[in-house]
Amino acid sequence: MLIFSLVSCEKQIELTDNFSKETIKDGIIYEVNIRQYSESGTFNDFTKDIPKLKDLGVKVLWLMPIHPISKTKRKGTLGSYYSITNYKEVNPEFGNKDDFNNLIKTAHENNMYVILDWVANHTGWDHQWIENNPNYYTKNSKGEITDPINPETGEPWGWEDVADLNFDNLEMQNEMIEAMEYWIRKHNIDGYRADAAHGCPVSFWKEVIIRLNKIKNVFMLAESDGYHPGGFELVELFDMSYSWAGHHILNEIGKNKNNVKDLINNIRTNNESYSKGHILMNFTSNHDENSWNSTVFERFGEGVKTFSALTYFLPGMPLIYNGQEYGLNKRLEFFEKDFIPKPNNEYFDFYKTLAKIKTENKVLHIENSVNFEIIETNNSNVILLKRENNGELMYFLANLSDKSQEIILNLNGDYTSLINNTSIHLNKNYNLNPWEFHFLM
Repeated sequence: MLIFSLVSCEKQIELTDNFSKETIKDGIIYEVNIRQYSESGTFNDFTKDIPKLKDLGVKVLWLMPIHPISKTKRKGTLGSYYSITNYKEVNPEFGNKDDFNNLIKTAHENNMYVILDWVANHTGWDHQWIENNPNYYTKNSKGEITDPINPETGEPWGWEDVADLNFDNLEMQNEMIEAMEYWIRKHNIDGYRADAAHGCPVSFWKEVIIRLNKIKNVFMLAESDGYHPGGFELVELFDMSYSWAGHHILNEIGKNKNNVKDLINNIRTNNESYSKGHILMNFTSNHDENSWNSTVFERFGEGVKTFSALTYFLPGMPLIYNGQEYGLNKRLEFFEKDFIPKPNNEYFDFYKTLAKIKTENKVLHIENSVNFEIIETNNSNVILLKRENNGELMYFLANLSDKSQEIILNLNGDYTSLINNTSIHLNKNYNLNPWEFHFLM
């Protein structure tokens, strides 16, 4: 029988000014909605909790847009974070730049990188460019600045609170990049999450990444995937991109509309399509999913933990959307003030355990030496995955349904289930309870 102990890892990789994939290979990315994270909705109240996130294995903090929000055509009382009036300022509702600098400093002291959500496709209607540089924007046949238009239908997306930028204007592109350089030079951030990255030309992102990396090595996350406009040429410029297709399949499995065969096809397609060094972000929630679609409990029911655990085993890096570690079970308001309750329940310890399993086992790290394998179980509701790295083996076995499942295995013997450090004997025929899952060594 293989013995496993959840003990803290003594070796720490020191965070440097320059991003390196080596420093995040065992980590988790955490999305922060500053407005809704706390009752105050401030930088300072989030900063206090950064040391706690270290226990969750967080290596990258992704801050949703921190900039002032336009009032013209504003949606709701407080407006959308993605309707920006000034790319070089912070939203005064969150605090000031000294507060922001303290957040960055605290994150770095806890070996975390900080990336800002960057909205390059459009600005709010109060942005100074509207008056001073109207040629920076897309215009209709009447010469009027427009909100973003769906290129497939020619109709507006419904984002009336923002004005669409014209990327044929190279002067605008240069000013945009200068604003991105500002936060790295003046505030020592570590990179960006590119909102709707496929909405901007590939050439723009190439220039962005070249110029930012001249200041220091940066971490870049694309809100896109290889199957969106721009394709793999676009997302391969970035260190990481969304596993959107995989996420949607997980949602459909939770609704009994897809099954494990669909997930396996997605994993294989991704493995064949993306380069070896590219990182996919695996997730069960984010700000869009939570606010506009549904909570994880609405989508996965009693399988919430099972699907979360799966994202820690799949190739790539798992995402925690703030609140998941407290069992967030409500859709956070998007245009109004809301906040995340932080009860003492089993979820923080659950994600803490997942972090220990991931960080303390090299077989789960993002390394080119890791071999990933899908093993047949003859059951479309059960997934069995295998990872191997220099002789170290780990399996992930899970029932992705709300009914008991019997499977046929070739893993006869004794194993340790790392999630609760218990012994499990597997034989040819094995029964899994609804939503049962194991990290096996």
